[in-house]
Amino acid sequence: MSDNGKPFFGRVAFVTGAANGIGRAAAIAFAREGATVVVADVSEEGNRETVRMIEQASGRALAVRCDVSRAADVKAALEEVAGTFGRLDFAFNNAGVEQPVAPLTDIAEEEWDRIAGINLRGVFLCMKHEIPLMLKHGGGAIVNTSSGAGVKGFAGQGAYCAAKWGVVGLTKAAALDYAKANIRINAVCPGIIETPMMDRFSGGTSEGRERVIAQEPVGRMGRPEEIAAAVLWLCSDAAAFTVGAALVVDGGQTA
Repeated sequence: MSDNGKPFFGRVAFVTGAANGIGRAAAIAFAREGATVVVADVSEEGNRETVRMIEQASGRALAVRCDVSRAADVKAALEEVAGTFGRLDFAFNNAGVEQPVAPLTDIAEEEWDRIAGINLRGVFLCMKHEIPLMLKHGGGAIVNTSSGAGVKGFAGQGAYCAAKWGVVGLTKAAALDYAKANIRINAVCPGIIETPMMDRFSGGTSEGRERVIAQEPVGRMGRPEEIAAAVLWLCSDAAAFTVGAALVVDGGQTA
């Protein structure tokens, strides 16, 4: 616990996909616990709004534009973190995109590349540049966003499932690479969460919402704040013995 009673006070967190949804909820949660938060997204307007929300609650945040599928963007964003704050303690590699429902043979190669480039390559690129910063200051914690589709197959979601299963495998391998260096790497696997991405996936209609909610044994969508709570736990000292895990938070959807 820090001197001011906030466990993450004096620490720096980097959150991708922070312009809305789970990323925004996590960024706000990190700030609430005392961390300085770097919010990264391709949406500059959404980034600014997340920063505004954090600052309105007396937190400290910095917005950086970052397309996680582009190595130069990721490198520049992490260089800005290092140059501005001199350290990196937590990273939540959350940026991702959905796949329109389609059987495998109907998935265009360009769509496959888009999904894999953001959802899987983006996680690789972020860790590649986050880990050296953490090594300089004795360690840190990284959480990567996989999905319920990273532990179970879903019809019509071949590209998305492949990328999200890949995130779990990448997380486990990287966790073993750096466990002895005091960098803990884990994944969170959300179910159906009330986010703009889910609005797009369901078509934004009441019928579409009912269709996806029917997949949840608890009878509702999850809230972004519920995933953020799991992310913060994985980054906290309470999870000090949790390494290489894929924590499923999905209301029982994959049970």
